[in-house]
Amino acid sequence: MKRRFSRRYLEEKFFQALMGLSLLLVTGSLAGILLTVVIKGAPALTLDMITKTPQGGYYLGKEGGILNAIVGSLYLAGGGTILALIVSIPTVLGLNVYARGTRWADLVRLSLDLMWGTPSIVYGAFGFTLMLALGLKASLLAGIIVLGLLELPIMARAVDELIRMIPEELEESSFALGANRFETALFVILRQILPGLATAILLAFGRGIGDAASVLFTAGYTDRIPDSLMAPAASLPLAVFFQLNTPFPEVQQRAYAAALILTVIVLLTSLGSRWLAGRLGRYTIR
Repeated sequence: MKRRFSRRYLEEKFFQALMGLSLLLVTGSLAGILLTVVIKGAPALTLDMITKTPQGGYYLGKEGGILNAIVGSLYLAGGGTILALIVSIPTVLGLNVYARGTRWADLVRLSLDLMWGTPSIVYGAFGFTLMLALGLKASLLAGIIVLGLLELPIMARAVDELIRMIPEELEESSFALGANRFETALFVILRQILPGLATAILLAFGRGIGDAASVLFTAGYTDRIPDSLMAPAASLPLAVFFQLNTPFPEVQQRAYAAALILTVIVLLTSLGSRWLAGRLGRYTIR
Protein backbone atom coordinates (compact mmCIF):
# COMPACT_ATOMS: atom_id res chain seq x y z
CA MET A 1 0.00 0.00 0.00
CA LYS A 2 2.80 2.32 0.89
CA ARG A 3 4.63 1.44 -2.33
CA ARG A 4 1.52 2.12 -4.44
CA PHE A 5 0.97 5.45 -2.70
CA SER A 6 4.59 6.39 -3.30
CA ARG A 7 4.30 5.52 -6.99
CA ARG A 8 1.14 7.59 -7.41
CA TYR A 9 2.74 10.44 -5.52
CA LEU A 10 5.76 10.40 -7.82
CA GLU A 11 3.56 10.25 -10.92
CA GLU A 12 1.53 13.21 -9.72
CA LYS A 13 4.66 15.24 -9.01
CA PHE A 14 6.11 14.28 -12.40
CA PHE A 15 3.06 15.50 -14.31
CA GLN A 16 2.85 18.64 -12.19
CA ALA A 17 6.44 19.38 -13.07
CA LEU A 18 5.72 18.64 -16.74
CA MET A 19 2.77 21.04 -16.76
CA GLY A 20 4.86 23.70 -15.05
CA LEU A 21 7.61 23.23 -17.62
CA SER A 22 5.11 23.50 -20.49
CA LEU A 23 3.66 26.67 -19.00
CA LEU A 24 7.15 28.10 -18.60
CA LEU A 25 8.02 27.21 -22.19
CA VAL A 26 4.89 28.86 -23.61
CA THR A 27 5.12 32.03 -21.54
CA GLY A 28 8.88 32.20 -22.04
CA SER A 29 8.50 31.96 -25.81
CA LEU A 30 5.89 34.71 -25.82
CA ALA A 31 8.03 36.89 -23.58
CA GLY A 32 11.06 36.31 -25.82
CA ILE A 33 9.13 37.34 -28.94
CA LEU A 34 7.73 40.45 -27.27
CA LEU A 35 11.09 41.47 -25.84
CA THR A 36 12.79 41.02 -29.22
CA VAL A 37 10.36 43.22 -31.15
CA VAL A 38 10.17 45.81 -28.35
CA ILE A 39 13.93 46.13 -27.78
CA LYS A 40 14.80 46.19 -31.49
CA GLY A 41 11.74 47.99 -32.79
CA ALA A 42 10.84 50.59 -30.17
CA PRO A 43 13.81 52.93 -30.94
CA ALA A 44 12.71 53.17 -34.58
CA LEU A 45 9.00 53.56 -33.80
CA THR A 46 8.29 57.21 -34.45
CA LEU A 47 5.21 59.23 -35.31
CA ASP A 48 6.41 59.49 -38.91
CA MET A 49 6.46 55.71 -39.23
CA ILE A 50 2.79 55.49 -38.33
CA THR A 51 1.49 58.58 -40.13
CA LYS A 52 3.55 58.70 -43.35
CA THR A 53 4.01 56.53 -46.41
CA PRO A 54 7.51 55.66 -47.71
CA GLN A 55 9.24 58.66 -49.25
CA GLY A 56 12.11 58.71 -51.73
CA GLY A 57 15.04 56.78 -50.31
CA TYR A 58 13.00 55.21 -47.49
CA TYR A 59 14.55 51.81 -48.15
CA LEU A 60 17.96 53.42 -47.95
CA GLY A 61 17.31 54.68 -44.44
CA LYS A 62 15.80 58.07 -45.27
CA GLU A 63 12.44 59.64 -44.41
CA GLY A 64 9.01 58.07 -44.54
CA GLY A 65 6.91 55.48 -42.76
CA ILE A 66 4.72 52.41 -43.22
CA LEU A 67 1.24 53.92 -43.20
CA ASN A 68 0.64 52.21 -46.54
CA ALA A 69 1.31 48.80 -44.97
CA ILE A 70 -0.84 49.52 -41.89
CA VAL A 71 -3.84 50.68 -43.92
CA GLY A 72 -3.32 47.93 -46.50
CA SER A 73 -3.25 45.24 -43.81
CA LEU A 74 -6.46 46.57 -42.27
CA TYR A 75 -8.14 46.66 -45.68
CA LEU A 76 -7.00 43.15 -46.57
CA ALA A 77 -7.78 41.49 -43.24
CA GLY A 78 -11.01 43.43 -42.74
CA GLY A 79 -12.29 42.63 -46.21
CA GLY A 80 -11.26 38.98 -45.93
CA THR A 81 -13.00 38.67 -42.56
CA ILE A 82 -16.23 40.18 -43.89
CA LEU A 83 -16.13 37.84 -46.89
CA ALA A 84 -15.47 34.81 -44.67
CA LEU A 85 -18.32 35.84 -42.36
CA ILE A 86 -20.78 36.24 -45.24
CA VAL A 87 -20.00 32.73 -46.48
CA SER A 88 -19.50 30.88 -43.19
CA ILE A 89 -22.67 31.90 -41.31
CA PRO A 90 -25.18 30.57 -43.91
CA THR A 91 -23.00 27.50 -44.43
CA VAL A 92 -22.84 26.59 -40.75
CA LEU A 93 -26.51 27.36 -40.09
CA GLY A 94 -27.42 25.15 -43.03
CA LEU A 95 -25.26 22.32 -41.70
CA ASN A 96 -26.85 22.42 -38.26
CA VAL A 97 -30.46 23.33 -39.09
CA TYR A 98 -31.22 21.85 -42.50
CA ALA A 99 -28.56 19.15 -43.03
CA ARG A 100 -27.91 17.89 -39.52
CA GLY A 101 -26.76 14.28 -39.40
CA THR A 102 -26.46 13.88 -43.17
CA ARG A 103 -23.47 12.71 -45.18
CA TRP A 104 -23.44 16.07 -46.92
CA ALA A 105 -22.80 17.80 -43.59
CA ASP A 106 -19.95 15.41 -42.79
CA LEU A 107 -18.42 16.03 -46.22
CA VAL A 108 -18.57 19.81 -45.77
CA ARG A 109 -16.96 19.59 -42.34
CA LEU A 110 -14.20 17.37 -43.74
CA SER A 111 -13.61 19.89 -46.53
CA LEU A 112 -13.37 22.73 -44.00
CA ASP A 113 -10.88 20.75 -41.92
CA LEU A 114 -8.75 20.11 -45.01
CA MET A 115 -8.90 23.81 -45.93
CA TRP A 116 -7.85 24.70 -42.37
CA GLY A 117 -4.76 22.50 -42.67
CA THR A 118 -3.76 23.79 -46.09
CA PRO A 119 -0.64 26.03 -45.94
CA SER A 120 -1.26 29.68 -46.75
CA ILE A 121 1.30 29.56 -49.56
CA VAL A 122 -1.03 27.14 -51.36
CA TYR A 123 -3.85 29.68 -51.11
CA GLY A 124 -1.51 32.26 -52.59
CA ALA A 125 -0.56 29.95 -55.46
CA PHE A 126 -4.23 29.16 -56.11
CA GLY A 127 -5.11 32.85 -56.12
CA PHE A 128 -2.22 33.63 -58.46
CA THR A 129 -3.35 30.88 -60.88
CA LEU A 130 -6.90 32.19 -60.77
CA MET A 131 -5.66 35.73 -61.45
CA LEU A 132 -3.75 34.58 -64.51
CA ALA A 133 -6.79 32.68 -65.79
CA LEU A 134 -9.01 35.75 -65.41
CA GLY A 135 -6.39 38.19 -66.68
CA LEU A 136 -6.22 40.10 -63.40
CA LYS A 137 -3.27 41.84 -61.79
CA ALA A 138 -2.19 41.86 -58.16
CA SER A 139 -4.79 43.92 -56.34
CA LEU A 140 -6.57 44.58 -53.07
CA LEU A 141 -9.57 42.59 -54.31
CA ALA A 142 -7.48 39.51 -55.09
CA GLY A 143 -5.86 39.68 -51.64
CA ILE A 144 -9.25 40.00 -49.94
CA ILE A 145 -10.61 36.96 -51.79
CA VAL A 146 -7.62 34.79 -50.89
CA LEU A 147 -7.64 35.92 -47.25
CA GLY A 148 -11.38 35.26 -47.16
CA LEU A 149 -10.72 31.68 -48.27
CA LEU A 150 -7.93 31.40 -45.69
CA GLU A 151 -10.14 32.63 -42.85
CA LEU A 152 -13.29 30.77 -43.93
CA PRO A 153 -12.49 27.36 -42.37
CA ILE A 154 -11.28 28.97 -39.14
CA MET A 155 -14.46 30.95 -38.68
CA ALA A 156 -16.82 28.27 -39.98
CA ARG A 157 -15.48 25.45 -37.81
CA ALA A 158 -15.39 27.68 -34.73
CA VAL A 159 -19.02 28.72 -35.23
CA ASP A 160 -19.99 25.13 -36.06
CA GLU A 161 -18.66 23.90 -32.73
CA LEU A 162 -20.50 26.71 -30.94
CA ILE A 163 -23.82 25.77 -32.53
CA ARG A 164 -23.36 22.07 -31.74
CA MET A 165 -23.00 23.00 -28.05
CA ILE A 166 -26.46 24.60 -27.96
CA PRO A 167 -28.95 22.33 -26.14
CA GLU A 168 -31.41 20.64 -28.50
CA GLU A 169 -34.19 21.50 -26.05
CA LEU A 170 -33.76 25.18 -26.92
CA GLU A 171 -34.46 24.53 -30.60
CA GLU A 172 -37.35 22.22 -29.77
CA SER A 173 -38.87 24.94 -27.59
CA SER A 174 -38.62 27.35 -30.52
CA PHE A 175 -40.38 24.89 -32.82
CA ALA A 176 -43.05 24.29 -30.17
CA LEU A 177 -43.82 28.01 -30.11
CA GLY A 178 -44.51 27.96 -33.84
CA ALA A 179 -41.19 29.17 -35.25
CA ASN A 180 -39.92 27.59 -38.45
CA ARG A 181 -36.33 26.52 -39.10
CA PHE A 182 -35.27 29.84 -40.59
CA GLU A 183 -36.69 31.85 -37.68
CA THR A 184 -35.09 29.45 -35.19
CA ALA A 185 -31.71 29.78 -36.89
CA LEU A 186 -31.88 33.57 -37.13
CA PHE A 187 -33.47 34.56 -33.81
CA VAL A 188 -32.52 31.71 -31.47
CA ILE A 189 -29.32 29.98 -32.60
CA LEU A 190 -27.56 33.10 -33.89
CA ARG A 191 -28.40 34.99 -30.71
CA GLN A 192 -27.00 32.17 -28.58
CA ILE A 193 -23.63 32.14 -30.33
CA LEU A 194 -23.04 35.91 -30.31
CA PRO A 195 -20.16 35.83 -27.76
CA GLY A 196 -18.37 32.99 -29.52
CA LEU A 197 -19.09 34.50 -32.93
CA ALA A 198 -17.43 37.76 -31.95
CA THR A 199 -14.40 35.84 -30.76
CA ALA A 200 -14.28 33.78 -33.96
CA ILE A 201 -14.46 36.92 -36.10
CA LEU A 202 -11.63 38.66 -34.28
CA LEU A 203 -9.45 35.54 -34.21
CA ALA A 204 -9.94 35.09 -37.96
CA PHE A 205 -9.07 38.76 -38.43
CA GLY A 206 -5.89 38.27 -36.41
CA ARG A 207 -4.98 35.26 -38.56
CA GLY A 208 -5.57 37.21 -41.74
CA ILE A 209 -3.66 40.34 -40.79
CA GLY A 210 -0.58 38.32 -39.87
CA ASP A 211 -0.39 36.23 -43.04
CA ALA A 212 2.22 37.01 -45.66
CA ALA A 213 2.40 34.06 -48.05
CA SER A 214 -1.13 34.30 -49.43
CA VAL A 215 -1.02 38.06 -50.15
CA LEU A 216 2.51 37.96 -51.60
CA PHE A 217 1.22 36.62 -54.92
CA THR A 218 -2.21 38.25 -54.92
CA ALA A 219 -2.17 41.70 -53.30
CA GLY A 220 1.33 42.67 -54.40
CA TYR A 221 3.10 45.54 -52.68
CA THR A 222 3.07 49.28 -53.15
CA ASP A 223 4.28 52.39 -51.36
CA ARG A 224 0.86 54.00 -51.80
CA ILE A 225 -2.40 53.57 -49.94
CA PRO A 226 -4.82 51.68 -52.22
CA ASP A 227 -7.59 53.91 -53.56
CA SER A 228 -9.62 51.16 -55.26
CA LEU A 229 -10.18 47.42 -55.11
CA MET A 230 -8.14 46.93 -58.28
CA ALA A 231 -5.06 48.73 -56.92
CA PRO A 232 -2.21 46.77 -55.28
CA ALA A 233 -1.97 46.87 -51.50
CA ALA A 234 0.92 46.65 -49.07
CA SER A 235 0.79 44.65 -45.82
CA LEU A 236 2.71 44.68 -42.55
CA PRO A 237 4.09 41.11 -42.82
CA LEU A 238 5.54 41.88 -46.25
CA ALA A 239 6.87 45.22 -44.98
CA VAL A 240 8.77 43.31 -42.30
CA PHE A 241 10.04 40.80 -44.86
CA PHE A 242 11.24 43.34 -47.41
CA GLN A 243 12.89 45.63 -44.86
CA LEU A 244 14.74 42.80 -43.12
CA ASN A 245 16.26 41.80 -46.46
CA THR A 246 17.96 45.17 -46.94
CA PRO A 247 21.62 45.62 -45.96
CA PHE A 248 20.96 48.90 -44.12
CA PRO A 249 20.75 48.64 -40.30
CA GLU A 250 18.33 51.60 -40.09
CA VAL A 251 15.86 49.89 -42.40
CA GLN A 252 16.24 46.57 -40.57
CA GLN A 253 15.41 48.33 -37.33
CA ARG A 254 12.29 49.72 -38.97
CA ALA A 255 11.33 46.15 -39.84
CA TYR A 256 11.25 45.33 -36.14
CA ALA A 257 9.17 48.46 -35.56
CA ALA A 258 6.70 47.21 -38.17
CA ALA A 259 6.67 43.83 -36.41
CA LEU A 260 5.95 45.62 -33.14
CA ILE A 261 2.99 47.43 -34.70
CA LEU A 262 1.66 44.16 -36.08
CA THR A 263 2.08 42.47 -32.68
CA VAL A 264 0.18 45.29 -30.96
CA ILE A 265 -2.68 45.00 -33.47
CA VAL A 266 -2.93 41.24 -32.92
CA LEU A 267 -2.76 41.73 -29.13
CA LEU A 268 -5.52 44.34 -29.21
CA THR A 269 -7.59 42.00 -31.38
CA SER A 270 -7.22 39.18 -28.85
CA LEU A 271 -8.12 41.46 -25.94
CA GLY A 272 -11.06 42.82 -27.92
CA SER A 273 -12.38 39.33 -28.55
CA ARG A 274 -12.33 38.58 -24.83
CA TRP A 275 -14.06 41.86 -24.01
CA LEU A 276 -16.77 41.32 -26.61
CA ALA A 277 -17.32 37.75 -25.46
CA GLY A 278 -17.90 39.02 -21.93
CA ARG A 279 -20.24 41.81 -23.05
CA LEU A 280 -22.32 39.62 -25.35
CA GLY A 281 -22.44 36.72 -22.91
CA ARG A 282 -25.53 38.19 -21.25
CA TYR A 283 -27.57 37.32 -24.32
CA THR A 284 -26.99 33.60 -23.98
CA ILE A 285 -29.07 31.12 -22.02
CA ARG A 286 -26.93 29.22 -19.54
